[in-house]
Formats: sequence, C-alpha cells, structure tokens
Amino acid sequence: MLTMKSRNQYLEELIRKNGGYHTVSKKEKGKLLDEYCRITGQNRDYVIRKLRKGLWVYQERRKKQKKQRKRKSYYDGNIINALIKCWKIFDYPCGQRLESMLRDEIDRLTKQNELICSIETVDKLKKISARTIDEKLKNVKEKENRKRQYDYKNNPLLYNKIPVKLSTDWNRNEYGNIQIDMVEHCGSSHYGEFIYTLSTTDIYSGWWEGGAQFGKSMKATTINMDKISSRYPKKIKEIHPDNGSEFINDQLYFYAKKNKIRFSRSRPYHKNDNCFVEQKNSTHVRRTIGHLRYDTKKELELINSLYCNELRLYKNYFQPIIKLVSKERMGGHIKRKYDKPKTPYKRIMENRSVAKDKKDELQKIYESLNPAELKREIDKKIKLLKQLYDAKHSRAKHQDLKELNFISPTFLNRATNVVSPT
Repeated sequence: MLTMKSRNQYLEELIRKNGGYHTVSKKEKGKLLDEYCRITGQNRDYVIRKLRKGLWVYQERRKKQKKQRKRKSYYDGNIINALIKCWKIFDYPCGQRLESMLRDEIDRLTKQNELICSIETVDKLKKISARTIDEKLKNVKEKENRKRQYDYKNNPLLYNKIPVKLSTDWNRNEYGNIQIDMVEHCGSSHYGEFIYTLSTTDIYSGWWEGGAQFGKSMKATTINMDKISSRYPKKIKEIHPDNGSEFINDQLYFYAKKNKIRFSRSRPYHKNDNCFVEQKNSTHVRRTIGHLRYDTKKELELINSLYCNELRLYKNYFQPIIKLVSKERMGGHIKRKYDKPKTPYKRIMENRSVAKDKKDELQKIYESLNPAELKREIDKKIKLLKQLYDAKHSRAKHQDLKELNFISPTFLNRATNVVSPT
C-alpha cells in the first residue's frame, strides 16, 4: 500500500511530466486525475481540492521544515558554565554589572586559575552583551531564587545647629561626602544588648566601610566612626546621618568639629534623604549578615573581621555600581539615565582630587587581590557565624561544640589585621 509521501511524490511526477496542472486543458486534467486515482485509490474530489489549494506541496514543506536542523548556538555549554561560575564569584550581579566585570577581570581569574577555560571561551565572554547574559542565566537565577526562599529628640538645640540636607542637595561629583546609618542585628527582639553595624558610604564613588559595635551609645559610635574614617582612601569632608540619638549627640558633633568635618542630617521620617547608605544596608549588610540576632563577643569579633578585611575589599574593588545621571518626567513616566557600571575603586582612580601616591597604593592593593579567594573567605566566615549562632541556641547538638571554638587568639590577631589603603 502506498504511503502519503509516495502518493505525493507520484502526483508531483505526473504534474511535472504533463507540464503542470493549472496550465493544461480540462481534458488533460481529467486524464491526469483518472490515472492518479486509479493507481492510488484516492477520492477524485479530494485530489481536486488538494491540487487547487496546493495542500500536498504544503505537507511536503512542513515535513522538510521539521527535519531542518536548528542553528547552532554561538554561546555553547562551556561558555555558559564559565559564565555561571563568574556570576557566582562576583556575588550574583545583574547582566549590566557582570558585563563590565567580565571585560575587566576575566584575565585575572584565568591567570589565578580560578577559571579554567579556552582562549576562545575567554574572548567570547569579553564580547557577550548584558542582555545575552540575563537570557543565558535566566534558568539559573530561578533555581537560586527558589533555594533562597527556604534558607535561613533629646537635644533640640543641637538638632537646630545641624543643617538638614535632601538627597537632591548633594554634589554627586565631589568625593568625601559620607552618609552613615546604623543597622541592628536584634533578630525578633529588642530586649537586652546586641550588635549594631555602623554602615557608611561615599556618595560620589560608592566606596563602603562598616564596623560592628555593642549597643549604640555615643561613645561606641564615635570610636567606631573614627576607625572607619581611617580606612577611607581620602579624608572625609562631610558626614550625613539620620536623626537617631546615636548620631545627633555632643560627642560625634565635637568629633566632626575637631576633625574639620561638616555635619548634616536628613529630615525626620524621610529615609530617602539617606538613600545612598540605605541601599548599602541592603546589599552589603543585610544580604551578607542576615536578620538573625547576634549578641556575643565572638560574633562581634568575627563580624568586624569580615567587615575590615574581605568584605570591604571585595565590594569596593570588584563590585561595580551604576549611578543615576539624570531623570526627566515625560507625561506619567519618569525617564532615568544611568552611567556605565564602574567599581568604587575605578571611580576613585578617575578622580583628580585624589593624590597620585594614594592612587598608587590603591593600585598595588588591587593587583594583589584575588576576587574568588575573597568570595570564598566571605562565605567561610558567614558559615562560621551561622554555626556560632546555632551553637548559642543549642540547635547544633549533632556537632561537636569543641570544633566551634575556632576563634583562637592567633586567629583574632590575624583577622583583625586590617588591610587598609591608608
């Protein structure tokens, strides 16, 4: 019995021999149909409709299209695997930020044997666009997001002395204007004494520094602020906190006056006046430390070790930021324009107000760093911090508690040896 494919082939051959179907006379068409229906046994009316509509040609084309091979993807599995590894090394950035990091840091990763791949793969990773990055990482991002779902006015006279500044009042091209804020690690209860993070960031470059302390007394805050300011590449010109009593007090006010640092504050109940540091609180502190309660000396030492060493170097030297250049209202929408992603380190190197010897120091530190090693150390310390928290709450009975006593004096001396550009 003839198959549909062989019937269509036979019909095509008959039409070709007779010089076409629609071009011949009615009598010749009848002869062609008689012969075809006699051989194949198909209904005459069905064959006529088939010839008029060109159905048999469409069926053959559709079958050929199914057999056509898909175009080979330019970015194959090896490139996607390397892209995923780089994405994890640089702490899961968006496509725009990862694109700039790949161009700048891919050679460093290959030299340090953190990324083992061919020269062709490296060249393609340097050329890949932000849109393609987001497209290739779409499935991986969904898996990672699913995993994360289940993971664990006391002094009115002083207030009048300190001027109020809005987020729109800043000169965003001037280095040295620092916004500061306090992040609490109290868990679900404010009872008792627990650890706070003093988070600071430079408005121009996005350079971030942080320090942990017990409570938020004016003395502890002033001492912590003095340590943090010494780690900035250049002298601070102005500090800008919110209206908390840990900042608006005599000690910090006279500290700023003594060091010739300008002092301003945001409006009460307007967090957007402090928007730059509020963003860092989320990306640098909460995302790293989390929302658990930390209230022991060992936890304080470990958090400060993380802030003063690996985290500040990783964020400031290898995490690009995208700055808002302008925004314009167009009808009911606001059109925003952003500059190219650059790390805080690169923005400081481009600033003319920073001295050349200071830039040389920063460059020397940059050349000595390994981003993958920094990321591993950050993950290791976060894991140790979680172990301390579990042991403290007796949720790690299956572990040997002696192993958790890892913070020895030797470790602390090494951990608190701050790598600073100053």
